[in-house]
Amino acid sequence: MSSLMFSVPTTAHSEHHAGRSALATLGDRGLRLGRLLLATAFFSFTARQLLAEETPSSATPQATLSATSSAHEHFVQTIKPLLAKKCFGCHNAEDAEGELDLTSREAMMRGGASGDPAVVAGDASRSPLHDAVTWEGDYQMPPKERNRLTRDEVTLLRDWVNAGALWPSEKEILALEADAKWSYKPEDLWAFRPLISPEVPTVEGVSHPIDAFIKARLEKEGLAPAPRADRLTLIRRATFDLTGLPPTPEEIEAFLNDTSEDAYEKLLDRLLESPRYGEQWGRHWLDVARYADTAGFANDWERPGAWRYRDYVIRSFNEDKPYDRFVLEQIAGDELDPSDPDCQIATGFLRMGPWEHTGMSVAAVTRQLFLDDVTNSVGQSFLGLGLGCAKCHDHKFDPIPQRDYYRMQAVFAPVQFDDKNVPFQAHENTSHVEQERERIARLKAEVNRKLAPINATRAKAVEAHLAEKGVTKEKDLPRDERPDRNYGLTPTQMGLKKVYNKWNQVYAKSLQTYQPIAFSVRNGPFSGYRNHPGQKMKQREQGPVMAVFVLAGGALESPGEKVGPGVLSTIPASAEGPAQEGSATIGATMKGRRLDFARWIASRDNPLTPRVMVNRIWQYHFGAGIAANANNLGKMGKKPSHPELLDWLAGEFLARGWSVKEMHRLIMTSEAYRRGSEHPDPEKLAKVDPDNTLLAAFTPRRLSAEELRDGILSIAGLLSMEMGGPGVHADLHREVALQPRHIMGTVAPSYQAAPDPRQRNRRTIYAAKIRTLGDPFLEVFNRPTADVSCERRDISTVTPQVFALFNGELSHEWALAMACRLCEEARQPKERVTRAFRLCFGRVPDEGELSWCLEHVRAMRARHEKELRPTRSPQKEVTRSSQEELTGELFTFTEPLDRASRYEPNVAPEKKTPETLAWADLCLVLLNANEFVYVY
Repeated sequence: MSSLMFSVPTTAHSEHHAGRSALATLGDRGLRLGRLLLATAFFSFTARQLLAEETPSSATPQATLSATSSAHEHFVQTIKPLLAKKCFGCHNAEDAEGELDLTSREAMMRGGASGDPAVVAGDASRSPLHDAVTWEGDYQMPPKERNRLTRDEVTLLRDWVNAGALWPSEKEILALEADAKWSYKPEDLWAFRPLISPEVPTVEGVSHPIDAFIKARLEKEGLAPAPRADRLTLIRRATFDLTGLPPTPEEIEAFLNDTSEDAYEKLLDRLLESPRYGEQWGRHWLDVARYADTAGFANDWERPGAWRYRDYVIRSFNEDKPYDRFVLEQIAGDELDPSDPDCQIATGFLRMGPWEHTGMSVAAVTRQLFLDDVTNSVGQSFLGLGLGCAKCHDHKFDPIPQRDYYRMQAVFAPVQFDDKNVPFQAHENTSHVEQERERIARLKAEVNRKLAPINATRAKAVEAHLAEKGVTKEKDLPRDERPDRNYGLTPTQMGLKKVYNKWNQVYAKSLQTYQPIAFSVRNGPFSGYRNHPGQKMKQREQGPVMAVFVLAGGALESPGEKVGPGVLSTIPASAEGPAQEGSATIGATMKGRRLDFARWIASRDNPLTPRVMVNRIWQYHFGAGIAANANNLGKMGKKPSHPELLDWLAGEFLARGWSVKEMHRLIMTSEAYRRGSEHPDPEKLAKVDPDNTLLAAFTPRRLSAEELRDGILSIAGLLSMEMGGPGVHADLHREVALQPRHIMGTVAPSYQAAPDPRQRNRRTIYAAKIRTLGDPFLEVFNRPTADVSCERRDISTVTPQVFALFNGELSHEWALAMACRLCEEARQPKERVTRAFRLCFGRVPDEGELSWCLEHVRAMRARHEKELRPTRSPQKEVTRSSQEELTGELFTFTEPLDRASRYEPNVAPEKKTPETLAWADLCLVLLNANEFVYVY
């Protein structure tokens, strides 16, 4: 059987361990990732000239010097940045590992502790530096695989050494760096170039265009592709990729028995039409958009109607909404079609970042924080560009001047937050809304009941104080003699009053979640976040648009030039977009700025938008994008491994009407996607392409946090397929759920899981995402924070994952539920083992696996017959201790947990027989197997 304990699977292209970390001639720790010391002194729009004049070319660095480039320019453009990135961090004048300084030619020739030069000018084969970076000798530098030089980088360094290792003087370097004529190399501007679909290579024996691009590169590197994966592997891979759930045994059997030529294509069609598809691919977009149900920061208020944006995203993917329309609706839906509820809901994207304005906040500061946030968010999400650098100065690496940053910010200057009254639609799930409204009303009533005697105590004390002063009203007293809000209260009463008042605020915010509110925006003058409840919409929209200035150093206190709305000057305006005036311009009126801007982003003439989206789609299928940094296609992002393929896919995306589902069909029918994960020559693959960027084999991936939870719930028979509606409270580890969660000045009400298992066992995408209360099971499996846009999830393998998946209370509960399912669906032990294998792995066990499993069940049954089964019941109240902030005295209070009495457990271990508990132990082992945890 496959490895039963969760671990990293060994594959043909796993990272191999670095060798020794000592190199006598270069220093003890070798070359590690250092700061990238590049300087571009002044901004010039020659970048735009390059885009217009250069023909598209490969983004892969060329191994030979350009015939038109001087050796000195080549050093400053290419060699110095490479040394700075890989070497200077450890080998500089101040911190010379092994006494080796590589920051000057003189120091390099002087060498390190050995006294030998690091470089022999004119002969790379005799240069220790070259030997180290090739990883072919005794030493491997930089010592970590992730920092290792690529083949092209090694070639660049070797050619430079062979050419004499020319190194200009510091004066010459500074002069060259200040020369804007060549500040941007053509290959660094690949993403900005006009999109011209390349010719598909002609490759013998290849019919699919994607495979033509892939195999042409493999042949160039002398690598053969792995054979196609078996059908079981393919259905599991495709089903998890498109739905985030495992295929059922019945679905697997139907596919394996379908001998028609288009069986695989029919499988893809079925999966793409499943409502589960939108839940899986909507989750990918919500990672990018930073979706959460709360605002974060000190209070972490619930956001009214935020869940409607989540459901809008899921619907959009299920309906295969054209991506250009998807872009328009999220940036300017309210301007595009104010009568469409979905368009109002969609603009919640602009407010998805963490944000808070309190009584202590400065309105101008929090306003600027929002403008910075939305500008950078739109840049990363739709344009694949990190714009934050341009907030303070012209971008150091990309052709984005600071002025462009604030012109884009001016697009959003009229945007004001608006929690709009948008009636619930027929397709929205409001089945539990009334029930939750009633619950919150009960909680508020209970809090007010507890507040009443505290308020009465103060009122009585104030009344006595007024009588003593001979007046009847507080306002009749001088201001400095008026009773404060806690007059006459004990420290405990003061503390409780603050707790209960804050809870009333929390409940009021929670109640809005169940009202027909859209978490949206409108256009209007900035009001300083003051509410004007009596104002009508027309009154709120009247007034001047907030002016936007270029802020020196990004400081609000240092305004410079006033700017109007605009777009990136590097990218030409769309023919169907706004008028042109040198570079693209946008109307300066209150209304329509965002719509003009969104149309520029979604224009067929904007080369960034289709490249960014097809790169994201590719990434979610293969584990890494063609360009590995999906949120940064600029110079600091990794260059695309197959630039022509990326451009061809972007062209197909446009040709197929911006259809995401069509891109799935295109990608998933390629041989590159259908390859097996085991390569016929793993040693050669590890040497030539250790990261598998050339896709000679399929890279296995670990299931995401949500796929693990949802997959286990599905196999256990617990998963509820109900879609949409306000976020539900899923089960959390009890200690985490009941830990004191601080909100401004006090503690929040306790987290309580939904009492109905059909609610708390819904798909993870519907679980309430609270910024200050993470789910430890999901977080340990790398669910990203909602504070920043996630371009690609981290994949770690750490010990706490075993604690969560093998030792966790919830994992044991899910395994027991699966055991109950097995006992119901199969009577004989062998049938149960076979059913368990079909549910987890999609196959039957071999004789050795069957024998081991049956023996394990027998051993566990004997153990459980001797053990007492503890009774577990939900906790009905929690006692808190807190400190009154004005007096510093401690006070204690008890919070009743109102859902405890109605909580229905998934299973009750104390009511299960030793036989069932023994099967649960086997199920737990199977759910921890690599064969389940990984997609191959």
